[in-house]
Amino acid sequence: MSTDEVLAEVGPRLRRIRKEREVTLAALSQATGISVSTLSRLESGLRRPSLELLLPIAEAHQVPLDELVGAPPAGDPRVRAKPVQRNGRTFWPLTRQPGGLQAYKVREPERSRPPEPRTHEGYEWLYVLSGRLRLVLGEHDVVLTAGEAAEFDTRVPHWFGSAGEGPVEFLSLFGPQGERMHVRARPART
Repeated sequence: MSTDEVLAEVGPRLRRIRKEREVTLAALSQATGISVSTLSRLESGLRRPSLELLLPIAEAHQVPLDELVGAPPAGDPRVRAKPVQRNGRTFWPLTRQPGGLQAYKVREPERSRPPEPRTHEGYEWLYVLSGRLRLVLGEHDVVLTAGEAAEFDTRVPHWFGSAGEGPVEFLSLFGPQGERMHVRARPART
């Protein structure tokens, strides 16, 4: 396959990956810093792809560059998340695509700070792996321990963090408003 043929397939592949992840051009533009018009021209084949454009797109979609240019898949389903530090917490992203449900493993060191409940659009599910997690949700103030879970509408004022008795590790699933985690106890019979 010639270079021109490979490059001609990049645009439709970019559009397919973006649509599979249910990400708008505007959201991808915000995540990459690339204008909506440039992204649109890339997807339609009117703009030649370059590393300067493909690298931020690959990062935003959390896919290898090979996937954008059409290299054969390696077949490895593992997510190789790089930890991110924010406000003293360490986050490991467990999902690859932006939009929809997002999963994170979170570790917060021991610290006691006063709760500052906030609200925002979305729905969250927490599962404690180790330690003690304090959750302030509306009028409720509870401490979750290993193996316990909580789920809530994030429009309710909420705050969560270390209960101040050592570090806490937990899983967090966060989704857009109206989208909730669905857990099936046993497979459906066919």
